[in-house]
Amino acid sequence: MVTLKEIAKAVGLSTATVSRVLNFDQTLSVSAKTRQTIIETAEAMKYEPLRTRARANQQGVSKIALVHYLRPDQELIDPYYVALRLGIESRCQALKVETVKVYHTGRLPEATLLQSASGIIAIGRHDENEIAWLKRHNKNLVFADFSPPTDEFDCVESDLMLAMRKLLQSLTSAGYKRIGFAGWVDVYDGVPSVTPERRCRAYMQWAQEAGVFDPRLCLTGSKAEESGYKLARQMLSEENRPDALITANDNMAMGAYRAIHELGLCIPEDIAVASFNDISAAQFMNPPLTTVHLAAEEIGETAVDLLLEQVGGRELRRRMMLATSIRWRGSTRSPAQ
Repeated sequence: MVTLKEIAKAVGLSTATVSRVLNFDQTLSVSAKTRQTIIETAEAMKYEPLRTRARANQQGVSKIALVHYLRPDQELIDPYYVALRLGIESRCQALKVETVKVYHTGRLPEATLLQSASGIIAIGRHDENEIAWLKRHNKNLVFADFSPPTDEFDCVESDLMLAMRKLLQSLTSAGYKRIGFAGWVDVYDGVPSVTPERRCRAYMQWAQEAGVFDPRLCLTGSKAEESGYKLARQMLSEENRPDALITANDNMAMGAYRAIHELGLCIPEDIAVASFNDISAAQFMNPPLTTVHLAAEEIGETAVDLLLEQVGGRELRRRMMLATSIRWRGSTRSPAQ
């Protein structure tokens, strides 16, 4: 079992400082980098606070079912959801709690599997029929990266609409005048949603409020890299092309990069590119990609904590929004510039 003293030795700080950071003492005056170093070192050394280890055992939490809205092949090409699932699994591993993964197959999950778990964490968007099925077979239910349109469930996600507005306002402050958007329309059981995806919805609202909405600059396809490529080519074929392009995820940004380079344009001199998710590959693109960092692993970890609280008897439901941050890199000017 790793001790606070061992962690303190590894980071070269006092045991008291390490203890206060790991207990989330916000009154402690240390830099964000120092705080992050302590937390990452503790995680790497698999440190488990005594009260955390005990809580799962005391509450009888032995197994959690992870019900994913994606198929395994779809998750593997989306690093964001891989990180979210790993956040759940690493938290459960630290608590000595078993996890069972249930991926989307077009059929509802086995009732016996749901009933045998201490609780369920549902990852991503689920329709009304799926939510009712999950609720029917296990009363302990938390949604990660999705908020059902009701307050009867615990849920945790990032505020994507606020994040989009922050990005648009920042790009405007950086001097960009004509900003385009490439995203997607959510599809459920093969049927496109009538409501735009949240990033798209926020973009449309912002552009309409600013009096600059142009449907030629707001295009949708799929979440894939190839869609980003096609949408970027279509947008850049316009005579009055955008001076900045926002894609709804980093995979689409990769496709947009390819389209821009094929057209003989330079990033960010001819067109800037910004995106969402901050996958590990973003910082190694040429140029490195400006992107909104979404706390995927933290969403997973928080979902586990919410489920433990729920099993422990908390009745008041909680809807949590985790903060986002913009990672400014070479694909755009930053407001400071």
